[in-house]
Amino acid sequence: MTQTRNMLIGAAIAALTFLPATAFADAHSEVVNAGMHAGFAAGSPDVAGVHAHLHHTLNCLVGPGGSGFDAKEMNPCANAGKGAIPDTTDTAKKTALEQAAAKARAGLAETNLAAAQKDAADARDLLKKDE
Repeated sequence: MTQTRNMLIGAAIAALTFLPATAFADAHSEVVNAGMHAGFAAGSPDVAGVHAHLHHTLNCLVGPGGSGFDAKEMNPCANAGKGAIPDTTDTAKKTALEQAAAKARAGLAETNLAAAQKDAADARDLLKKDE
């Protein structure tokens, strides 16, 4: 009996060892990370910097396959899950995250520095509320 139990425990530990990191979704850390990059975007001194960090923000929010995900840009949440929006089950939180993603997309479409920074700050503020 003890030997069987130990074998089952060992098999469970081995199975967990081989699961990809995305098997353990952490929407909270994805939201925090997205908010941090939105803050970096809001403080960037040029449009290129704003856009770079908004790509990171959006990648964390939507995850691979999500609207606006850019595989050519860094995904700082790659090992945290499938994206904050797909990993969130609470409807109200998901709505707020989608609003933040819309602000990030708007900022990415902006060529005016002040307007892009404003969209980034709005995304950051929406994400801070959802932490």
